[in-house]
Amino acid sequence: MRHVLVINGNPDAAPERLSAALARAYAEGAEKAGAMVRELNVGTLDFPLLRRGTDFLQEPTEPAILSARGQILLADHLVFIFPLWLGGPPAMLKGFMEQIARAGFALKTEGKGFPHGALKGRSARVIATMGMPALLYRLFYGAHGVKAFNRSMLGISGIRPIRTSCFGGVGTSGAHPEKIIAGVHALGRRLQ
Repeated sequence: MRHVLVINGNPDAAPERLSAALARAYAEGAEKAGAMVRELNVGTLDFPLLRRGTDFLQEPTEPAILSARGQILLADHLVFIFPLWLGGPPAMLKGFMEQIARAGFALKTEGKGFPHGALKGRSARVIATMGMPALLYRLFYGAHGVKAFNRSMLGISGIRPIRTSCFGGVGTSGAHPEKIIAGVHALGRRLQ
C-alpha cells in the first residue's frame, strides 16, 4: 500500500482557496486508488523562520515541525501544492522546508564524505498554480522558481522522481478551476 502525504503549501489556510480544493482532490483520488493518505496544511502551522546559519544545524523543537517530519518519514510519495508567488513558492512554504531539513534530516554528511539525500525512496508531485499562462511561465521565465524548489529542496534530499504540473490562468475570467480540480483528482488516482 502506498503512503501519500499531501502538503498544501498555501500560507492562506482558508478552505475555499484553490490550493485547498486541489489538496482534497488529490487526496480523494489517491484514496480511491487504495493509498493511505495524510494531509498537511502549512498555512495552519506555527513555526519561526530561520535567521542564522547556525540555526539550520540545530534540531528543531517546534511540535508542528516534529510532527511534519514524522509524516514525511511515513510517506513514500509526497505531493506539494502551492500558488506561484513572485515566480516561486511562497516564503512560508520555503521556510517550512528549511525547518524540515534542519540538522541533517534531508541531507546527511557522513565523515568527510560528500552529502547525500536522506529521503531516498520517496517520489514527489509538485503542483503549482499561477495567474499567468503556464506555457508562458515555462517558456519565457524558464519555470526557474519551481525548478529551484524541485532541485534544491526535493532532489537534493534524494527524492526521485519528481513530477511537476503547472496550472495557469488561475483567477482570470477564462479560468476553469473545475477542470484543474478534475485533472488533479486524476493524478491522485494514478498516484503520480
